[in-house]
Amino acid sequence: MSAPVVAISIGCPSGVGPEVAVAAAAHVEGARLVLVGDVDVIRRAARLRRVAIGRLVAVDGKRAVAALGPGRIGVWVASTPVRALPEYGAPTADAGAAQLAWVDEATDLVEAGVARALVTGPVSKHAIATSGVAEAKAFRGHTEHLAARLGAREVVMAFRSDRLTTALVTTHLPLARVPEAITAAAVATATYWLATLVRRLGCRKPKLVVAALNPHAGEGGLIGREETSRIAPGMARAERRLAKEGLLATLVGPMGAETAFRRAANGDFDGVVAMYHDQATIPCKLTGFGESVNVTLGLPIIRTSVDHGTGYDLAGTGRADPRGMREAIDLAVRLARSRR
Repeated sequence: MSAPVVAISIGCPSGVGPEVAVAAAAHVEGARLVLVGDVDVIRRAARLRRVAIGRLVAVDGKRAVAALGPGRIGVWVASTPVRALPEYGAPTADAGAAQLAWVDEATDLVEAGVARALVTGPVSKHAIATSGVAEAKAFRGHTEHLAARLGAREVVMAFRSDRLTTALVTTHLPLARVPEAITAAAVATATYWLATLVRRLGCRKPKLVVAALNPHAGEGGLIGREETSRIAPGMARAERRLAKEGLLATLVGPMGAETAFRRAANGDFDGVVAMYHDQATIPCKLTGFGESVNVTLGLPIIRTSVDHGTGYDLAGTGRADPRGMREAIDLAVRLARSRR
C-alpha cells in the first residue's frame, strides 16, 4: 500500500505550530508529508529544530508530491506568505490573515486529491478574527470554519487518545449558551459520529456512554431537566439511526460526567459523548496532554489536529513537544488507510 499524502497547515507563524510541524515531519515514516505555509517561516523552524534544510523540498503539484522520496518533507509554497517574519509570541494582523489562508490551501489540496488527509497546526483565533480580512471576522475555530467551507451538513468535534475518545455536542460557545444548544438532534449527531469513529479504529460494536449536563445527571429533575428532555431523546434518535444503517453499538446514560469519564478512562467504555467543550477537554488533557488528537467528524475529508494551542510562551525556544503533532499525523494516516 502506497504511503498516503498528508497536508499540514503549519499554524500561527508566531507560535509553536511551525516548529512542531517540522519536528514531527522529520521523524514520521509511512506517509508523505506536505507542509503548507510561508517557506521562510518553515525554514526558520527547521533551523530551530536542527532539521537539515536540504530535507525540505518545494512541491507544486500532485506529481511532485508523489515523487517525494524517503526522508524528504514537502513544502507547498503558500500563495499568501507573510510580508515579514513575525516575532515569536507576537502575532500580527498579517500573520492572522496568512494562517487562515494556509488552512484553506491545505484543505484545497485534500479536496483536489493531492493529499489524502489534512492535519492542522494551532492557530490564534483572535489574530485571525482581527486580521482585517472580512471573511475571517466570524472565525471561532477550525471545526466551524471547515464545516462552512466544505458545506458539511453536520460536523462533530472529537478527541482521541490511548485512554479516552470523546465527541462534543457543542463546541466553541460561551458557557451560558450551552444548555439551549443541547438538543436531541445535536446529541444524536455527536453520538452517531462517535460510534463511526470508534468503529473505524477497529471496535466493531462500540460501547458508548453519554455524559449528563447537570451535576448527578440532574437528580431526577431536581438539578435540571436537560437529561430527560433532550439528552435521553437524543440517545434514542442515535440508536435508531445506527440501527437503520446496520451499525452495532451500545449506548449508556445519561451518566454524571465525572463518572462517565472516569469509567471510560479505566476501559469500561469505548467513547464518551460530552455536552460541551471543557467537559471533554479537561479529562482529555489530564489523561493525555500532548498526545490527544482533535478530529473533526462529518467532513467530506479527514482532518486531525494537535490538542494544544499556539504556545506563545514556548515559541522560539526549541523546546515545544512535537508528540501531539506526530499523534495527529499518525491518526490521519490510520483514518486514511481505513477509508481506503
